[in-house]
Amino acid sequence: MADRRRGRAGAEVTDGQSTASPVPSEDAEQVGPAWVKSERQLRREAELRGRARRSVSVATASTIVVAVILVVGITSSPGWPRVQETFFSPEAFVKALPDVLRGFLLNIEMFLIAEPLILVLGLVVALVRGLRAPVFFPLRALAVLYTDVFRGIPTILLIYLVGFGIPALQLQGAPGDPVTLGIIALVLSYGAYVAEVFRSGIESVHPSQRAAARSLALTQGQTMRHVVLPQAVRRVIPPLLNDFASLQKDTALVAGLGPLEALRQAQIHAQSDFNYTPYLVAALLFIALTVPMARFTDHLAARVERRQTGGGTA
Repeated sequence: MADRRRGRAGAEVTDGQSTASPVPSEDAEQVGPAWVKSERQLRREAELRGRARRSVSVATASTIVVAVILVVGITSSPGWPRVQETFFSPEAFVKALPDVLRGFLLNIEMFLIAEPLILVLGLVVALVRGLRAPVFFPLRALAVLYTDVFRGIPTILLIYLVGFGIPALQLQGAPGDPVTLGIIALVLSYGAYVAEVFRSGIESVHPSQRAAARSLALTQGQTMRHVVLPQAVRRVIPPLLNDFASLQKDTALVAGLGPLEALRQAQIHAQSDFNYTPYLVAALLFIALTVPMARFTDHLAARVERRQTGGGTA
C-alpha cells in the first residue's frame, strides 16, 4: 500500500512523488486550506456580472425613456403654462420658504414629543391586553375598547374632537394650547395602532420561549421583560417606523386647530399671493424627511429577513 505523507507546505507525498493540493495560508493552518476558484466558477461569476450590468443598463434606459415621455406629455399639455405659473413659481417658492421652513420645525417638534408618548402608551395597552388573570378583565376590556374606538375614528376628526372639545368643557387645568391638544390627539390615535403592532409582535414569539423561561424559575413578569419583549420589539421595528413616517405627515393635520406649522404657513402664503407654490414647498420638506425614514425602514426589514432566513447576522 502506498505510503502517504503530507508536509507543511501542503503537498501530498506518495512513494517519493508529490501531487498538488490546496496550500493553507500561514494564518489559517488550523481552519483548513484556502481553495482557489475553478475556471468554471470564474466564468460563471463573470457571466453573472455581465447580466447584472445589462440589467442595470436596460433599467436605466427604460427609466429615462418613461421620464422623457412624462415630461414631454405634461409640458406639452394646453394648461401647462397656467399650472407652471400657479404651482412652480420661483418667486413664490423663495418668498414662502423661510416661513414654511419655520413652521416645519414645529411639525418636527410635535413629532418628537408625540413619538415616545405613543411608544409608551402602545406598549402599555399591548401588555394589558395580554393579562390573562380574571381580576384584570376590566383592564383588558378597557384596552380593547380603546384600540377599537380610536382606530375607528379618522385622525383629522379626532384632532377636531380633542382640539375643540376639551376647551369647551372648561375643565380646571385642561390644556388650551392648540399644539398641545394636537399632540394629545395624535398620541391617542397612533397609540391604538402601535398597541396592535406591539401585540402582534408579542404573540409572534413562540410559546416554547415562555415555557423555557418558566422552566428556569422566571416569573411571568420576568419572562415578559427578559425573554418575550426583546424578541417582540426587534420584530416590530420596521412596522413601527412605517407608523412613525405616517405620524410625521399627519402632524400637518394639526393645522386645522390654528398653530403656525408648515401647512398653515403654506395656506397663509397661498391665500395672500393667490399662488399654490407654497404647498409645493411644504410637500418637499415632508418628502425630505419621510423618504430617508422609508429607506431606513426597508433596510431594517431586509436585515430582519436575512436574520430569520439564516442569510446573515443583523
